[in-house]
Amino acid sequence: MQPTSLTRRLAASPFAPLAAFPLRFATVARHNASVLRRSGRWLIRSRENACFTYDLTPVNREHLAWFTATITGRPVGELRGYLDEVEADAALRTHMREVLAAGPRRRTCDHLVRYARRAAAYAVVRALRPEHVVEAGVHRGITSCLIAAALLRNGQGRLTAVDFDPQSGELIRGGPYASVVDRVVGDSVATLGSARVRERAIDLLVLDTYVDSRHETSELAAALPVLGERAVVLSTTSHFLGSLAEWSERHDRAFLHFREDPAEHWHPGEGYGASFPSASPDLFTGVSTDAATPGPRG
Repeated sequence: MQPTSLTRRLAASPFAPLAAFPLRFATVARHNASVLRRSGRWLIRSRENACFTYDLTPVNREHLAWFTATITGRPVGELRGYLDEVEADAALRTHMREVLAAGPRRRTCDHLVRYARRAAAYAVVRALRPEHVVEAGVHRGITSCLIAAALLRNGQGRLTAVDFDPQSGELIRGGPYASVVDRVVGDSVATLGSARVRERAIDLLVLDTYVDSRHETSELAAALPVLGERAVVLSTTSHFLGSLAEWSERHDRAFLHFREDPAEHWHPGEGYGASFPSASPDLFTGVSTDAATPGPRG
């Protein structure tokens, strides 16, 4: 609506809040109606009750490419290629769908998995080619499976996947992806401080335990002595916890956060926090930049 002399005078008058109320009410009503429609469709079509999966909007997916490019120090075009690569991996989707459809929790999850921010873990592994990845918090193993798929394409590296729940990680218990995964059932802080993990430097640490800031701070403290010089730390809780940002500042590391914008979903989205070397020119010299050509599969 174009402003007129009358509306300008009204906006400057004491009656402005009352006059604006119908417009404000209509704006809120349209938003809530849109969320209600998406929520209704989801309640009918989806089985999920936790760890929701969805696609990102095209613009938000482009933001994810820039996020992963920044934290890895690689060209954004390369990271776009890795994000496209995992979306096009039919074998990976088939594996997830078949395992989830046959699993004991099949009635509380969607069998077609949409990766959203989780695809960042795949892209970072493809870009950095780490020898040792540690993931704390596995649940069904969607992110674990993405990391394992990236390691297989790289032709190198292993994942240590830690969760206190012995029923976790159903997606990484069998099939080709299990061949590069070492599952550990136990407390993440104790495991990060154990000799088993400290045998090798950690090149990528993924924190997904969703407990509280004290627990995440303890995880970071336990991992610090074994983090490699170029190590990247990803946290799925940085949209509501400040622990990774605070830890990064204390240890002279850079911090960046990505926030999801789900496409056609009622959920507002979550995020990824990243801690990485604050000055990294030429850190990754010698790493292949060919995102289109897959590496050897193990």
